[in-house]
Amino acid sequence: MKEIRLTPIGVVKNSVREPRFGNFKGEISEIIVKKEFAEALDGIDGYSHVIIVYWMDRVKGHVIKHRPQGNPDVPIVGIFACRCPQRPNPIAITTVKLLEHKGNRIKVKGLDILNGTPVIDVKPYWPQYDFVKGGKIPNWVNKLEF
Repeated sequence: MKEIRLTPIGVVKNSVREPRFGNFKGEISEIIVKKEFAEALDGIDGYSHVIIVYWMDRVKGHVIKHRPQGNPDVPIVGIFACRCPQRPNPIAITTVKLLEHKGNRIKVKGLDILNGTPVIDVKPYWPQYDFVKGGKIPNWVNKLEF
């Protein structure tokens, strides 16, 4: 299989300095996009939400099986069956509310990542692709902190 190279397009600035479980709904973050990509944000203002794709650069190693959040009330599952960070490629996504766009910066609400995390893409939320009517999740997911 061919090697894949990723280059960050920007970085996150917020007040989150230490990893934590949940409690990100009110978190305000600023994504500072490299100046060379500033024009790539043109038109983003028309959206209420965006999807932030980022590289969890502080994750050390990966696992195959994991108990999400270490919670004894949930089962041990494969890493691809949860949204835990210890993945073979620590890529993550979060859909957030877009609050503001100025130049090469966007301000968002609800981003669940640490200050200084590299951003690898910003995508607009499109219900045609991103909304799933009647989506199903295992019951144990409701026992986790969000």
